[in-house]
Amino acid sequence: MKPKVLFTSEAVGEGHPDKICDQIADRILDACLAQDPNSHVACEVMATKEKIIIAGEITTKADIGPKGYERIARKTVRDIGYTTPESGIGPDSMQVEVLVNTQSPDIAQGVNRGNPRELGAGDQGMMFGYATDETENYMPLAYSMAQKIVRTAELLRKSGKLPHARPDMKSEVTVDYTNPEEPSVNALVFSCQQDPEVSLPEFRKELEDLVLKPVVKSFGFDLPDEKEIYVNPTGRFVIGGPLGDTGLTGRKIIVDTYGGAAPHGGGSFSGKDPTKVDRSGAYMARYVARNVVSARLAKKCLVQVAYAIGVAKPVSINIDTFGTGKVADSLILQAILENEETFDFTPWGIISKFSLTHPTFRYGDLACYGHFGRPDLDLPWEKDDAVEYLRKFCLK
Repeated sequence: MKPKVLFTSEAVGEGHPDKICDQIADRILDACLAQDPNSHVACEVMATKEKIIIAGEITTKADIGPKGYERIARKTVRDIGYTTPESGIGPDSMQVEVLVNTQSPDIAQGVNRGNPRELGAGDQGMMFGYATDETENYMPLAYSMAQKIVRTAELLRKSGKLPHARPDMKSEVTVDYTNPEEPSVNALVFSCQQDPEVSLPEFRKELEDLVLKPVVKSFGFDLPDEKEIYVNPTGRFVIGGPLGDTGLTGRKIIVDTYGGAAPHGGGSFSGKDPTKVDRSGAYMARYVARNVVSARLAKKCLVQVAYAIGVAKPVSINIDTFGTGKVADSLILQAILENEETFDFTPWGIISKFSLTHPTFRYGDLACYGHFGRPDLDLPWEKDDAVEYLRKFCLK
């Protein structure tokens, strides 16, 4: 008997220690950009027990300062739902240490140019964008389901409809692709911080009835066999948040992107202003991949882009449709390269196209539940406005 063809993705909630750090970093970025759109921000955060450490390089005219960064950290922890040291971390009792410097002049000389069109990339590196037609938002199925599980649980928790749940949680979804035309859910894992007074059987029933079953059914699937549903599989999950595990920015990069369905260049997003192509380059790559799939030129598409620090134009752009393309990958790439107005991969071009220094969204809202395929946010890189051009160029 042949083994099943399985693929798994995970997601984490707002109260996960790493996500606490991502949210603080991105809220600091929002605060800087709100006062000074030219802010250069590379903010790193660490959370451990009753302490938050804010570090990095921030060059801004915004009037925030260490006390402002501290206020953002405390408000973020409180908004997430932590109330006391025993719950995971105390927003009023925790220590906040600020260790922020300005941007290195060696980096600044390559990034800051008199002509904004010549703005150099804030670092070298490669970024990936991906899209697939297996869901309405062009995201991998297992990933979309895993994200919806934690988001649903968080919304219920905050509304009081999941009273025994606490902020720290993680989900994992395994999809069976043995028959690729009829995938199914093979396994579910959901670890959710719990009130110490609730029994595991009672809590498990709450989570299955109010979270897992509705979410899985919303995708048109049934729950897997009971033995393949793992809710708090250690038997107890009371100690959570930074009290139970140290958190760091940028440690959930696969959760932030495509759940492992596509490669990742290694650079994180949170706490970085858009001159850092780790962030902006990945947004443009997703925009291209999504429009290729939305144009029905391929069932799935991967875009890779790479940069040299201080250089505006990328050193390479690559397209891969994994053999699902209606036309050659080289033709799709030609369509992209010949339309720099729509597909401008320079930092200035990406920032301008998506208004990344005057965003209509908040970076802090992206720090949880992923940066792509977000139906709750009107994100500019999720628009299918290049479909007509791509179809006309490639199918002429």
